[in-house]
Amino acid sequence: MGKATGFLEYKRENGPVIPEEERVKGFQEFHERLSLEEQRKQGARCMDCGVPFCQAGCMLAGMMSGCPLHNLVPELNDLVFRGCFEQAYERLSITHSFPEFTSRVCPALCEAACTCGLHTDPVSTKENEKAVIEYAFEHGLVKEEAPEFRTGKKVAVIGSGPSGLAAAQLLNRRGHEVTVFERNDRVGGLLRYGIPNMKLDKSVIDRRVKMMEEAGVHFVVNANIGFDSKSENVAEKKGRGKVKNPESENCPTIVGLKEEYDAVILACGASNPRDITAPGRDAKGIFFAVDFLTLVTKRLLDSDFNDVPYELAKDKNVVVIGGGDTGNDCVGSSIRLGAKSVTQLEMMPKPSAVRLANNSWPEWPRVLKTDYGQEEAIWKFGEDPRIYQTTVKEFVKDDDGNLKEIIIVSLKSEKDEVTGRMKMVPVEGSEKTIPAELVLIAAGFLGSEKYVTDAFGVETDGRTNVKTENGKHQSSVPGIYTAGDMHIGQSLVVRAIAEGRAVAKEVDEDLMGYTNL
Repeated sequence: MGKATGFLEYKRENGPVIPEEERVKGFQEFHERLSLEEQRKQGARCMDCGVPFCQAGCMLAGMMSGCPLHNLVPELNDLVFRGCFEQAYERLSITHSFPEFTSRVCPALCEAACTCGLHTDPVSTKENEKAVIEYAFEHGLVKEEAPEFRTGKKVAVIGSGPSGLAAAQLLNRRGHEVTVFERNDRVGGLLRYGIPNMKLDKSVIDRRVKMMEEAGVHFVVNANIGFDSKSENVAEKKGRGKVKNPESENCPTIVGLKEEYDAVILACGASNPRDITAPGRDAKGIFFAVDFLTLVTKRLLDSDFNDVPYELAKDKNVVVIGGGDTGNDCVGSSIRLGAKSVTQLEMMPKPSAVRLANNSWPEWPRVLKTDYGQEEAIWKFGEDPRIYQTTVKEFVKDDDGNLKEIIIVSLKSEKDEVTGRMKMVPVEGSEKTIPAELVLIAAGFLGSEKYVTDAFGVETDGRTNVKTENGKHQSSVPGIYTAGDMHIGQSLVVRAIAEGRAVAKEVDEDLMGYTNL
């Protein structure tokens, strides 16, 4: 596949990136594309390796290796090399629902498992994919056509994130009547409000949703299925603010859903955030990361990007708790909102700059990564914002209850005498006080939200994910299915899409007795 000697002749070249000084002035995407001619050279680097781990999509050492969608990566790269972008799109669309999303936000599991990357830079499959899908949109190749015949079956999808959208897309194409319910005011779930605009421009979501609507998918927003007063009280106690009481006509009851629809798919995400239970947690100025990112994105979208919520972070010392992708997004967003300083706390030790012996290829590389937010912090403040093996011991308030500083403590790894596992414990005497008027908790998620699973009466596992048989998506309640993070726990957009496609196939087979999805 590709050019046999391409990986020897061409170096990896990524698309140009707008410099930090310019991109932090706004919330626009800053990754640009190579010319198609230059992109063809990148496709030529696919080395006909014979064993394409890039498309394996299997778990190795507890981590995903290769594409969970099983995209036919070498074939895609070969078509890019040959300049056959229309055929490349046709090939990609066989296995993928939304390449325009993953080519922007995916960590590129395919590239991490690329054979070429064993000794040199991997093939730039992610940018090849972006070139293909954007070429397809620009040339009118992307279609969401309404099915010629309808089956008479109705399916409700609860949640419009990547798994919900993928399930809705395939089930609608099959001929079922699909309605997607979203509790927020816009479609997209995590794609809309959990990922900042500079990473995924929201017009990219709107473009696809409009096509799906035109093809017959119904979208209902402000529909918080399973909502009741108890869930509102729980949310308030957790500091997340009031849950919106949706208009009743937008929000059918659980009984009504079961009566009207032949199948219901729960794709609500793993949206229960992990909290930090340190003294002073009730101080004003502490947000969960996704709530903060939602506030920023909603203000921008509501005002057509004319109303930037600078007051959230301007001239404030910002501390982000959590070193993952969401924490990095909080760093980048805080800088754009005029933060005085940004510090990012990470409980775990600093990763190695290179692979260690216990992390061999093609496992996902557990190595140090400096993402765009950290790059921008280094540019603006002169140093990496991350402090490793550190957590918050106490939030300190002023007389008015506003956060003014935090006490942090160093951590060390120690074996638990009961379980035998290693755990991070505080180092006595290592406390340090740093200023902080805004803290963003990006410590991950604990699983699905209880009010939803309780409302539908589905069983959950020990991690509060909806329980199913291994490899299946039907819950303990007949006719109720699940997909995405609500099923497998917090994961990646690409895995959520794979989950959505898989549940669509299972639902279709149960409704029709067979499936051609």
